[in-house]
Amino acid sequence: MVYGQTTKDYTVPTTLHKKIAIIGTDGLPANYGGFETLAEHLVKNLSDNYDLTVYCTKRNYPKENQPAMYGKAKLVYFGLDANGIQSIPYDTLSIIHSLLYADVLLILGVAGAWILPFVRLFTKKKIIISIDGAELKRNKWSLPARWYLSWAEKIAVKYSHINISDNESIQDNAAVRYGSRSIEFGANHILEVSPSKEDTEKYPFLKMPYAVKVCRIEPENNVHEVLEAFSQLPRHSMVIIGNWKNSSYGKLLWEKYSSFRNLILLDPICDERTLDLIRGNALLYVHGHSAGGTNPSLLEAMYLGLPIFAFGVSYNRTTTEQKARYFQNAADLKTLIEKTSILELKEMGSTMKEIAERRYTWEVIAGKYQLLIEETLSQKIKVNVATGFSNLPLPRADHHEMDYLQYQNAFFENA
Repeated sequence: MVYGQTTKDYTVPTTLHKKIAIIGTDGLPANYGGFETLAEHLVKNLSDNYDLTVYCTKRNYPKENQPAMYGKAKLVYFGLDANGIQSIPYDTLSIIHSLLYADVLLILGVAGAWILPFVRLFTKKKIIISIDGAELKRNKWSLPARWYLSWAEKIAVKYSHINISDNESIQDNAAVRYGSRSIEFGANHILEVSPSKEDTEKYPFLKMPYAVKVCRIEPENNVHEVLEAFSQLPRHSMVIIGNWKNSSYGKLLWEKYSSFRNLILLDPICDERTLDLIRGNALLYVHGHSAGGTNPSLLEAMYLGLPIFAFGVSYNRTTTEQKARYFQNAADLKTLIEKTSILELKEMGSTMKEIAERRYTWEVIAGKYQLLIEETLSQKIKVNVATGFSNLPLPRADHHEMDYLQYQNAFFENA
């Protein structure tokens, strides 16, 4: 054993050259969502300590863009989709393949969890799985899919060595029942971009104060509530970036609200600079997500120092440490916009930035994963804890930037 640096000033025993398989993402380089960004930063931060392999879907990476390596990590491709019904065989094949070499399986999602009893019965592989207990609350899942995910979650928890979620408040569903740990995402990959003349010509709203929201256009993200509130406030501009044309919900909202001069509805933006430009120069970030745990777009807005008006579910309250402003409907949001002063917005933005720099950097997040990997390698049976890191003594919790976990009132709040 040697010692490897993970957070600012605390070292963690590291078992060098152990082989880790990262399963359940679209792949690298990250161009889809939170799990992919997580995988990318685990590769950047942990490749010197472990031999990493990341599983990728050929669907999102054309043949000419399928390198064998990304940084120091090996890439393995399968011709199945990482999302939807195909995620079950995709994750299953990835798990089976990883048994040929891996010491630890880091599985992001429960789609392939049905095979874990056999993995535990016939091998000595170590399993860490992210159960994302809030996934069941997403409106997109049919009743059979919800049943399978619920069943798979129970299997995942029973047959993993450690199970994790990305938000402490998910532990209403996970830690109390299962002993789940909580590790969020990082956000310090975000760039602060000053608008150029070309930028303001393309996006004239950059010259004036505006609020911004980035999301999939789905009912659970409460886009209708946000649009309804701002449609009644013609002096306040709202920019929403999302996939308006991918659902009847999005198309109906586009038809109803696109004619409002203060509502700027943009299609998805893949260019990171442009996305950071629009977010980083906003006066306010409006976060309407009501399901799914810790959302990367919220963390990124916090890291940019934006004040946050968030939908008042426990996930969002926990992420912002109860220091943002919260709404439940269009009327609440309209009142917040009308009553919150510029000074209050600036103070809130500074607070969000401080929280993000303390909790949501990839160095801190990778350090937490390294702790779990080392714990998993050293244990023979699953240790069931209510909140793993919260039981650390204060000095150790503080070393890992996790002292906030010792104050868990938000765990058991349901907004």
